Amino acid sequence: MQTLQTLDYWAIAIYMALMAGIGLFLGKFVQNIGDYFKGGNAIPWVSGAISNFMTKFSTFMFVAYAGIAYKDGFVALTLIWSTVIPALVGVAIFAKRWRRAGILTPMELLERRFSPAVRQVFAWGGVGFKVLDNMVRLYALGLFVKTAAGLSLEQAILGCGIIVALYTIAGGLWAVVVTDVVQFIILMVATLILVPLTIKAAGGMTHLMQTIPHHFDPFNGPKGMPFYLGVYYLMILVKYSGNWTFIQRFYSVRDEKASQKQGLLTAAFFFLFPVIFLFPSIAARAILPNLENPEMAYVSVCLKLLPPGIMGLMVAAMFAATMSVLSGEYNVTAGVLTRDIYERVFNAQASGRQLLWVGRLMTLALGGIVTVGALFVGGFGGAFEANKLFTGLFAIPMTLPLILGVVLKRPRPWGALATLVVGMAIGLVLNATPSVSWELATFIEIVACVAVFLISGLVPSPDAAYRERVATFFRRLATPLTEAEKPVEDPVFMRSMSRLYAVALAVTGGLFIVMSGPSLGQTSGKFACGAGVVCLFFSALLWYWTRAVPPASLVTTAKTLSKDYANQPV
Repeated sequence: MQTLQTLDYWAIAIYMALMAGIGLFLGKFVQNIGDYFKGGNAIPWVSGAISNFMTKFSTFMFVAYAGIAYKDGFVALTLIWSTVIPALVGVAIFAKRWRRAGILTPMELLERRFSPAVRQVFAWGGVGFKVLDNMVRLYALGLFVKTAAGLSLEQAILGCGIIVALYTIAGGLWAVVVTDVVQFIILMVATLILVPLTIKAAGGMTHLMQTIPHHFDPFNGPKGMPFYLGVYYLMILVKYSGNWTFIQRFYSVRDEKASQKQGLLTAAFFFLFPVIFLFPSIAARAILPNLENPEMAYVSVCLKLLPPGIMGLMVAAMFAATMSVLSGEYNVTAGVLTRDIYERVFNAQASGRQLLWVGRLMTLALGGIVTVGALFVGGFGGAFEANKLFTGLFAIPMTLPLILGVVLKRPRPWGALATLVVGMAIGLVLNATPSVSWELATFIEIVACVAVFLISGLVPSPDAAYRERVATFFRRLATPLTEAEKPVEDPVFMRSMSRLYAVALAVTGGLFIVMSGPSLGQTSGKFACGAGVVCLFFSALLWYWTRAVPPASLVTTAKTLSKDYANQPV
């Protein structure tokens, strides 16, 4: 298999520098812990939706799902469309509740709904699970880079881990969201270049459908069986609805309406863009019919069809997918470590400035632990086996009490803790039983966890103070935010963000144009150059649109009215 050329490495280096530069630039706007962990509740809902979309995909899209697409075709798309459901359920049920809760981390909600003990158990356990989960993601990215770039696994993991930690430490949630938007643009442009090239290489759509007709059946293969799909959709609904970064995006926007619009746009992204991502892997079956490892379908077709430089940008786009996930996970997990563990347990009198620095140190520590831990994931049997084990043991029992707890009043604190213990025990037993299929094991675990949680609410709590606290909690979730509780955007800051997007678009466009130079005689080079010109056009348009400076009086008013919940008592 071919590997990256010198021009590719230059493209990747410039991309990495761009990501780090964005984080360092945004760091000067972060003044308190509320800015760092929830963007001052001022994240634009469009940016939030793009970030929500980007932080749910990683190199698994281009490795694991690409392997399924290569072997069985469109059923991989059927599986990925399971992500649409949590976004729509979020709009219908959770979006308003998360935003009205006024929380800084998802774990704060567990104390308000249940008890301090539940908050601490789930905070400590959740951080442990996030570390393990992100180790697997970084390991998968390292494997991909190792294959494409010819680096050692250690070099690939350390390089990617350092870059992600740097820009997340500096800029907090704003850095995560803005870099997600930039990464989204690079990923879309690079993938859109590849799709027509794969159609041409496969002899056109008609020839492709005649060559691999079964690949266009959305229920082809063992993963297209109804029971498997049903359990998979149920598992994704549980995992995504209770995912910390998923929840964080809902409460980081201005109000409930913005939260719901963000959820709808996220659902649209989940439905539309996976078609673009997976098509090259489906077509790869006709272009490269004898691949030894199906999971290398995407990178193999890229190496075959893309010239040097453009291939580097494609690899950078794939970096983007996993780096977006990791940066979002680092930020929200550091928030739990800072707010739910450090402040709540060790230093209740910590100032806002102190908590901001603790948050940055926690992000650094997380980045270091995950990066080092990723080097040892191979000892669990590889990325897929490790992910399967960690999901079965932790994800389901840890997320069900969180998502059911905001819609059901009767279940009690002991039910949340029992769900965690029983779910982990069942997961451990089922994962150690080879004769039990994945879908049956997962279904049993979900049903058992839900049953335990519901049983705890059959008898009302005798604690009057607890009942009143729960009633107050649900009244808060049912009460719309007042205008005083909604932040007013700082126009100078938002103008700076728009200008930053314009610069990032210009750099992206310049990259595509320069890297297309040596291959302008090829179709791929022409596509890349055209994509670069389009990026430059929109960059100029965005810069022109933000040319006006807001009146000083408006800036002063906006800064005065801006509201932050970071120091509110729990």
